[in-house]
Amino acid sequence: MYNMNSIRIKEEEDKLEKFQQGRIDAFDEIENKLDGLKKIVRQAKIETVKYYRQDEPKSYSVVYGTDLIKDYIKDIETLLEK
Repeated sequence: MYNMNSIRIKEEEDKLEKFQQGRIDAFDEIENKLDGLKKIVRQAKIETVKYYRQDEPKSYSVVYGTDLIKDYIKDIETLLEK
């Protein structure tokens, strides 16, 4: 027969295990999103090249905010540094 303390300890261990597994699983989700981003970035580059070469060869327009994107990537790198 379980006493109340052992039941609480088991519940806390289960909570901890679920929490930790969720944190680990989040990396898979991030990796999948990054894989998808590579495709989106590649397409944006193609569209930018087309814009500057075909549509507006004398334009200084910013087609995609690459400076901001690079800043976000730098922020992500900072978050992942130990």
